[in-house]
Amino acid sequence: MFISEETKKFILDHIDDDVFTLGFHASRYPEIDMPTAVVQIEGRQKAKNKLPSWYSNPDVIYPPHLALEQCSSELTAEYKAKLVGGNTLVDLTGGLGVDSSCFAKQFDHIVYVERQERLCQLAAHNFEALGLHNIDTVNTDALEYLQEMNPVDVIYVDPARRNSQGGKVFAVSDCEPNIVGIHDLLFSKSNRILVKLSPMLDVYAAMQQLKYSSEVHIVSVGGECKELLLLLDRNNCDSVSIHCINLNKNSSQSFVFCRDEEISSTCRFASDLNHYLYEPNASVLKAGAFKVLSVRFGIEKLHPNSHLYTSDKLIPDFPGKIFRVCGYSSFNKKDLSLFLKDMNKANICVRNFPVAAAELHKRLHLSDGGNDFLYATTLQNGQHVIIRGEKL
Repeated sequence: MFISEETKKFILDHIDDDVFTLGFHASRYPEIDMPTAVVQIEGRQKAKNKLPSWYSNPDVIYPPHLALEQCSSELTAEYKAKLVGGNTLVDLTGGLGVDSSCFAKQFDHIVYVERQERLCQLAAHNFEALGLHNIDTVNTDALEYLQEMNPVDVIYVDPARRNSQGGKVFAVSDCEPNIVGIHDLLFSKSNRILVKLSPMLDVYAAMQQLKYSSEVHIVSVGGECKELLLLLDRNNCDSVSIHCINLNKNSSQSFVFCRDEEISSTCRFASDLNHYLYEPNASVLKAGAFKVLSVRFGIEKLHPNSHLYTSDKLIPDFPGKIFRVCGYSSFNKKDLSLFLKDMNKANICVRNFPVAAAELHKRLHLSDGGNDFLYATTLQNGQHVIIRGEKL
């Protein structure tokens, strides 16, 4: 764990340098532990946006890139930490320790469990560097610890989503540890279990496999689905609330509904495009909250499979992107030529359309970017159209 003062200074002085170039010229710096410096510089570069409070602390030490790639971002870790509270939480799959460091603000006592000795050592060092003195680190197998531990308020588990060959897996039962297989053992140790799963997993299949589901949180960052969280609560599982969350650095969007509400809702469809266009954020789409959006916000869907909505009145709290409609065109070549005559670049999005975005850029002779947004989609009557929108 020791890094010399010379190497520490080198890391901070070269924080923005290319690590491959530094490694190639290692002979120029004989007093520097270059392999360590390269790993730390690369780690700090990755942490700058993902883990800002860690990045700002010069004493934090980073592991090789895989553990850093797989860990929660600080933004998502802070969100999940607010879902639970109490005296003691056990993090059975500690990893880099980002989640534990955020849970430490909500609990009196955290037990971090990690079977990889090196990661456990790094976590213990970093918790100390970050001033987190209420976390115990335990270097052992999660299942072994679970079998012997005393009951606690909350258990958190983020099972590995890779098989023994390193390939990705998405089913709950294929992850390690297998939450389905140890479900009863988990509940013999706590009434509340918080599980982090792959955002690629089917939400409702996971709910069926895991008993006592109380809350589902689908968390996106900047419009990209990052985490699927299931809060299992033996004492509060009569109904399941589904929380669709989109986090940004300085803001967030939230939409909460129940599955039964979606099933019983009747979606309204638009006969024509109105003044405003709405695209739900990734979490809402992942949750399949299609009909309930129409009912809650009084908006009309363009087509059953387009997942775009329209309205005459602006709905400022809609959970997604909002555009003022500047016009739309059929996919006829002549119509498009007139419609796009003043445009040389645009952001093209495809929703329920027979041509991919990359191909559309070529066909329409438009480079990517700028302030204009084009949505290629299908209306309720089956017509393929290109919608031009101004983002609000």
